[in-house]
Amino acid sequence: MNLIIDAGNTNVKLAIFNKSEIIHLETVVVDLFVESVKKIFKEYTRIQCAIVSSVGSLSKEQMKVVAVFCDLHELSNASKVPFKNSYASPQTLGVDRLALATAAYYFNPHHNNLVIDAGSCVTYDMINDFDEYLGGAISPGVQMRYNAMHHQTAKLPLLEKKELLDYIGNTTENCLHSGVVNGITLEIDGVIDLYKARFENLTVILTGGDTLFLSKRLKNTIFADSKFLLKGLNYLLEYNKH
Repeated sequence: MNLIIDAGNTNVKLAIFNKSEIIHLETVVVDLFVESVKKIFKEYTRIQCAIVSSVGSLSKEQMKVVAVFCDLHELSNASKVPFKNSYASPQTLGVDRLALATAAYYFNPHHNNLVIDAGSCVTYDMINDFDEYLGGAISPGVQMRYNAMHHQTAKLPLLEKKELLDYIGNTTENCLHSGVVNGITLEIDGVIDLYKARFENLTVILTGGDTLFLSKRLKNTIFADSKFLLKGLNYLLEYNKH
């Protein structure tokens, strides 16, 4: 069994894989990480290895707790990957994007794949049919767009995403919702169209926290998998055992 740790800015996802199957998944706040890890190892005694992908929210002391119970691999740009990395500045490439590219490599090998991760930011990552990671793009995510309009203006309210009744907003709040939701949907569809024009038989995978909210709005055909990053981390852990 493998323990997969995906640490964001405020929350940590903990997933247990039995081979390729997720048998346990939970999300905890960073402050409860150590308590949750100890509980997991008490309940799942067959965990032998763990991998952690962190944006910096977990301290070295917190990660050392995991290493007490099993072998720990801290994902970094020095980790081995199963594809050719042609990114011009690999030392600056986020480890979450490495994991997404790895998941795409195993999900649809030797084909053109575009992975779109709709989280705090929207990231686009392209791995081609030569199993070569090319890079992609980064843009603001749904909530970041709401936050920006509130914090960088004097009077616009801070809103949470919601379903749209009409793309023509008839109140300030509805206008904000229309701008964010339609803006990000049209952006994603537009980017997909750009990649389709350049890469034949392109497979598009949508993942991240806003997967369900956005997937039903896109006109392009996609594979939606909210656990794609976790699967990529599990693949990377297995790949780095050798």
